[in-house]
Amino acid sequence: MTDWNGAEMERDGIFAGNNPFEIAREWLAEAERTEINDPNAAALATVDAEGLPNVRMVLLKEIGEDSFVFYTNYTSAKGRELTVNPRAAMLLHWKSLRRQLRIRGAVTREEGPAADAYYASRSLGSRLGAWASRQSQPLSSRAALMAEVAKVTAQKGPNPSRPSFWGGFRIAPVEIEFWADGAFRLHDRFVWRRQAGNETWNVERLNP
Repeated sequence: MTDWNGAEMERDGIFAGNNPFEIAREWLAEAERTEINDPNAAALATVDAEGLPNVRMVLLKEIGEDSFVFYTNYTSAKGRELTVNPRAAMLLHWKSLRRQLRIRGAVTREEGPAADAYYASRSLGSRLGAWASRQSQPLSSRAALMAEVAKVTAQKGPNPSRPSFWGGFRIAPVEIEFWADGAFRLHDRFVWRRQAGNETWNVERLNP
C-alpha cells in the first residue's frame, strides 16, 4: 500500500510505479546497458562501536521483494560494524544516467540457500579467495596472501563450500530516494518512507 501524499500526479516517466523495488530494478537494468564498469557498484555506509562512520564500495547482488543484498566476509570491518549496529545506508550513482539511488534501513544476515547459491556461482578463484583472505586484518605482504591462497587451494579442491564466516547482508529499507539530475541543479527527487516492518509507503517530492 502507498500513501501518495500528493506526489502521485507528478511521478511519471522514470519515477512512475507503485513499488519502489520494481523502480529500483528498472533503474539498475538501464544502468547495466549504459555504465562501462560495475553498474551495481554501491557505496555502503556503516558506523563502528564508537559511532564513527565508515564507507566503502560493495557490489549490490540482488534487489529482492523487500530488500537489497550484498555479500562479504562477516569478520571484515563492515561485517563487524553491522553485527554491532545492524543498520546501514547505501548509495548507487550512475554517472552515465545522471541518477542516484539512496537506501537506508535495518540489516539482517543472509546465510541460507541464497548465500550458498551465490557463492557457488562465483569463479573458483573468488571462492578460494574468500577462504584465504582475513578481510580487513593486517597483511605482511602480498606474497603471504598468495601463499595462503595456494594452501587453501590444496585443502579445499575445485569445489569449496561456502565459509561460515562469509555470506550476505540484506538491507530492509525504511527510506528509498530516487534522484535524477535536472538543468541548473533543479534536480528531481522522490523519497519513499515507511516505518520498520510496515508495508505502507509515504511518497514525497523533495527540494533539489
